[in-house]
Amino acid sequence: MALGGTAKKLQKVIDAAEQLYSKMNEVIERVGKVEKDLEKTSGQVDSIERELAEQRALVEALAERQGVDVEETLAAADLPETAADEGGDGDEASADGEDDGAGATEAAAE
Repeated sequence: MALGGTAKKLQKVIDAAEQLYSKMNEVIERVGKVEKDLEKTSGQVDSIERELAEQRALVEALAERQGVDVEETLAAADLPETAADEGGDGDEASADGEDDGAGATEAAAE
């Protein structure tokens, strides 16, 4: 009788371990997919940041040719605030996309 009860308990432990192992493999697979997606997204963000920097340089050069003061235009612009404003780095990236259009509009207007 004691052996029968022990065998049942042992079988329950084995079943639970198999389920846990299966779930663990699923989690490992999902984490791998997330890592691949993260690497892809990081590459895309890097590419977008480079393009944005190139566009900013072009817009600033055009604004300078048209006699537009870029710093003054940025100071006067009603830019939306973001969570990155407190960090500093994100502020410039956010402002770059916003003011390039404003600076270009002013430059074209003159």
